[in-house]
Amino acid sequence: MRASLASSIAVTCAAVLALPVSSAAPAAAEVLVQPPAVSALPPAPDLPGSTQSLPLGPLGPSSRAGGSGEQGLPRRDVKPFSLVGVVWDDPRAPLHGTVQVRTRATGTDTWSEWQDVETHNDEHGADPDSAEGTSRALRGSTAPLWVGDSDGVEIRVRAEAGGTGGAPPLPAGLRLELVDPGEGPEAQTDTEPVLETELGTGTEPGTGTEPGTGTEVEQVAEAAPPQTRTATAPAGATAAVAPADATSAAVAPEAPLPPAPTPAPAATVPAAALAAPPAAPPLSGLLAGLGAINSQLTPYAAPWLPALSKEATEAIASYLPPFLPRTPASGAEAQEPAKTPVQAAAAPYIGPRPAIVTRKGWGADESIREKTFVYTNTIKAAFVHHSATGNNYTCAQAPSVLRSIYRYHVLSSGWRDFGYNFAIDKCGNIYEGRAGGVDKPVLGAHTLGFNTSTMGIAVLGTFSTTAPPAASVTAVARLTAWKLGLHGINPKGSVTLTSGGGNLYAKGTKVKFNAIAGHRDGFATDCPGSLLYGKLGTARTSAASYQGR
Repeated sequence: MRASLASSIAVTCAAVLALPVSSAAPAAAEVLVQPPAVSALPPAPDLPGSTQSLPLGPLGPSSRAGGSGEQGLPRRDVKPFSLVGVVWDDPRAPLHGTVQVRTRATGTDTWSEWQDVETHNDEHGADPDSAEGTSRALRGSTAPLWVGDSDGVEIRVRAEAGGTGGAPPLPAGLRLELVDPGEGPEAQTDTEPVLETELGTGTEPGTGTEPGTGTEVEQVAEAAPPQTRTATAPAGATAAVAPADATSAAVAPEAPLPPAPTPAPAATVPAAALAAPPAAPPLSGLLAGLGAINSQLTPYAAPWLPALSKEATEAIASYLPPFLPRTPASGAEAQEPAKTPVQAAAAPYIGPRPAIVTRKGWGADESIREKTFVYTNTIKAAFVHHSATGNNYTCAQAPSVLRSIYRYHVLSSGWRDFGYNFAIDKCGNIYEGRAGGVDKPVLGAHTLGFNTSTMGIAVLGTFSTTAPPAASVTAVARLTAWKLGLHGINPKGSVTLTSGGGNLYAKGTKVKFNAIAGHRDGFATDCPGSLLYGKLGTARTSAASYQGR
């Protein structure tokens, strides 16, 4: 009985930690049903980080339209930064040309070669008619590029060669954005959470080990040394049981932690406990108790969510009450009845929840984003992206990369929050993206025209000519097996979505997609890169296997 109660409490804690909570200690249903505005939560910790915004000037002859055909900055010393991007005034004005930067490693005289910055970034964004898509704060922007610790920069922006009429003008108001992610959350040593990271050759579905059982132990793909300016997601090989006390999980170490002394199985609900509920206190009582214990601090106290077994994941899904968005999105979407995890629970095809590093874990500064959450009504498909930030990062630096992209999306580009719903690094670690609850249908800004009823997953890196790590592809499969499963979606199936407008499909066009699709399926773009796109078939098959199909 004690074992059953302990497991039930662990599973319940894990479920609650995945959700936004209200400011008081309301009934359990209120905690889960109505995610509040973030203003109801305590203030986020004061996290450092900064952005330098430098106006570009003419470097060459002017174009026919009066704008300079080449703008930039000569070599100069600047304050430390790690990520670069270029923004301009009008988000509707395309940048027809090339952007290249050179940077100097901090404290050295070593300059990099010229590096290309992806100029076509407007397809990553909010739908045209949404509140976010029409915000006056929006700017045109390139994709961000991670360059590592730097204190010198040189940039050139060249208009593309024109025909007989000359080169088209560069957009007005070009500025170079230099983002310093700052230090990550302070490391603590009182607990030792372990998140799964994996080698690309780890056990795949159908090889003799049941996916999601936690019985296999996979090795870490990259043992990166501690970095000076990074906050590391906990690295390790096994899934851990959620602590009963949420405050004991408040850990976000700055360097990879050693593996746990003995492997811990994924959190699970014993069969006896499921067969005989009276052996443990009613779930409603546990939820109410958890809501009363430090409910305001729960989102900030949990830097990670542990992996759960398939059995535990399905048990939690069956208890979740209907989801009722407090802030519906605009358009016809807001008038459709919400589809929820509880509806999908009738079908047993939900993959085990993977371990997830929360926004707390990677150090998101909650004070810079919009103060409310916006939801869509369901999740029908997952669009996979590459971040186009380059591959020159270690897994230990991934939280710093995320903090930099976050600042660039919000403060430089004018978005309401981080654009993607989830991110995955080269070691296969999964990170919470846009705020609102990892198991909620949060409306993202990732696939222009198709953000409604979808989720966006960004694999950190650029995969046009570089193959994605196997660990990252496996993480895509595990994440989609769980999240699509909550909404009754078969990862190997197809779905129909209605376009909100884009360069491939006019607004109102109904389009059939794979349930796990690439960004290029909905928009004329290279994203997620040819080599990652080519792996999506593998991800679909694996995700379906994780769901038990």
